[in-house]
Amino acid sequence: MPIFNQSIRRKIVGIALGLIVLMLVTAILSMVMSSQVGVLLDELTNRYIPAYGDLARANIRSLERAVALRRMVMTKMQSPSDEEAYAARLREFEEADRKIEEEAERARAFINAIIDDPRTPSDNATLARIETRIETAVTELRRDMNEDHAKLLKQVDAKQAAEARSTLEHLDAIRDQFNQKIDVIRADMLKQVYASTSQVIRHQHQAIIISGVVTVLAAVVGFTFALLVSSGITRPVRLLLAGTREVEAGRFDKPITVSTQDEIGELASAFNRMVEQLRQNERIRETFGRYIDPKVVQGLIDRPEVAIDGQRRVMTIMFCDMSGFTSMSEGMTPRGLVKVMNHYFTVMSGPIRNNRGVIDKYIGDAIMSYWGPPFIEEAEQAELACLAAIDMADQVPELQKQLPDLLGIRAMPAPCDLRIGIATGEVLTGSIGSDLMMSFTVMGDAVNLASRLEAVNKAYGTRILIAQATADAIGPRFELREIDRLAVVGQSVPQPVFEVLGRAGALTVAQETLRKHYAEGLAAYRARSFDAAGAAFNAALESVPGDGPSRTMLARIAQLKVNPPAADWDGAWRMDSK
Repeated sequence: MPIFNQSIRRKIVGIALGLIVLMLVTAILSMVMSSQVGVLLDELTNRYIPAYGDLARANIRSLERAVALRRMVMTKMQSPSDEEAYAARLREFEEADRKIEEEAERARAFINAIIDDPRTPSDNATLARIETRIETAVTELRRDMNEDHAKLLKQVDAKQAAEARSTLEHLDAIRDQFNQKIDVIRADMLKQVYASTSQVIRHQHQAIIISGVVTVLAAVVGFTFALLVSSGITRPVRLLLAGTREVEAGRFDKPITVSTQDEIGELASAFNRMVEQLRQNERIRETFGRYIDPKVVQGLIDRPEVAIDGQRRVMTIMFCDMSGFTSMSEGMTPRGLVKVMNHYFTVMSGPIRNNRGVIDKYIGDAIMSYWGPPFIEEAEQAELACLAAIDMADQVPELQKQLPDLLGIRAMPAPCDLRIGIATGEVLTGSIGSDLMMSFTVMGDAVNLASRLEAVNKAYGTRILIAQATADAIGPRFELREIDRLAVVGQSVPQPVFEVLGRAGALTVAQETLRKHYAEGLAAYRARSFDAAGAAFNAALESVPGDGPSRTMLARIAQLKVNPPAADWDGAWRMDSK
């Protein structure tokens, strides 16, 4: 089976075993080479050098023998002679004579041991010749000296000094010849010592070189196998990492190539299956995202218990409606109407989602959306809703230009515009519906109020109306104009409603003047000073001709002059009394 089809555990164990084998081979070779060097060192230390030392001592013993012989003669020649001293010197002479043969015999024994040892590549022929020369030298020494020794002893006993001196000189010559032979043998033996030493050094170098080569080879082979196996492991891991980053980036169209059959290969296959499942889930999410806001889909996936249990939260609700839709739809074909509505919803949904709002549903030509936890923080929901409303209103001029082109006509049969109502308050969030079909939505007074405010825009001729709670939440970040106090259906206590004129600091001089005169007129209106109120509203109309709220209030003042209000009149407009 190929190595890349093995499991990771087997790969790692295989590398470890391979390295262990290479280490064992290196260690065995090192031991073998070291043992060979050890044998050579043992031979050099315990045989060559002792043999050379024995030869050197044989020379010394011959000198000691000569000295003992002379002292023996001198002792014998004295008058009177000292027989006891003579006997002692004779023993010294005989001991030195015996040691010469012992040293030579030991040297021969060491040399023969070297020759007989098959473990070392010694020059056995040269050593055999040296051993023979040692034996010959000792034999000749013994042969030549025995006769002179006997003659010398007779001459000493006879007190023949001159003859004894002559015999000693002859013995010295024989000794010198022996020493010369031994010196030559020692020189040849020293050459063998040098040769053995060189051989030891050469074997040491060879052992070092071979150990180094084997170690390097083991390292290269081990590194190569480790590199191959690690690349077989790291490459799929890198592919997995790249695939994970693709998934993290939301791209599910790049499966990973499965190149191994180990655990990583199984992980890659499981990763591909997971990506395929994520791809299917993403298709489902995209599909549902066309019908349910993606934030809601993600929220239901992440926290399904919220949808099941429901929660009460403070949220900001927006209703947006297209004015003139009924008259516009009467002259359109169904296909043209669908085309227009789809474009309208696309254009108006963008600002909502860009400002992190959640689109709850499309109701005819109306859009219901909301802001609040858990999708955004409660403190910023009202501001984001008003920003979305302003952005939506900014799209109206361009939308009015696009609609005729979409329908293939020169001009729209009726002008279109927006009406937006925004309210902030506590609502119930959760999945509402039947066992067969449910919708994640919001319910409560704030929803009803936002819907009513959207409808009230028609009465006042405004685009964006917000409730008191929303106005309090946004603070000074927007330019507002209080329009009226309004009591919607289901509420007995009227509350102020405000028009969003724009972002803070974005008003023109005319708008600032309009807001000032309108506030004066509204205060006079609530104080029942209808003449002063009418004058203020007319001044407001002079600043911005066609201002809807001013015209509405002037019409209401005209009615109140005809039908004066009751004594408990509070200046609020009640929609249920309309």
